[in-house]
Amino acid sequence: MDENEAEAIVSNLVVHGGDAKSFAIEAIEAARKGNFAQADDLLLQSKDALNKAHEYQTEQIRQEITGDRNKPVSLLMVHGQDHLMNAITVHDLAAQIVGLCKQIIKSNDNGEGDGQTSNQ
Repeated sequence: MDENEAEAIVSNLVVHGGDAKSFAIEAIEAARKGNFAQADDLLLQSKDALNKAHEYQTEQIRQEITGDRNKPVSLLMVHGQDHLMNAITVHDLAAQIVGLCKQIIKSNDNGEGDGQTSNQ
């Protein structure tokens, strides 16, 4: 793998990881507004972006295993991996937050309280 190929992999990790993170944050915002269909769609878009980033990550690993990449891992590659791992974390947390928003709305619809606490 030459330097241009390595930079392309890093760029794709950062771009797709960034997209995944943005979609996940937008999903939380949609869920907080009660737009659950939109939130679910945004989580799917986030997952798709993560899958694209993962394809590039897998290619990098494949090249290292087969000996196509003989250079040590660069700081730039670590940066790309960091973006991807943060995006995965945000996506996973966003899915949980969207689920909690749905649960709160369902509880409120079932007459289990208005979601507000009393200061008495």
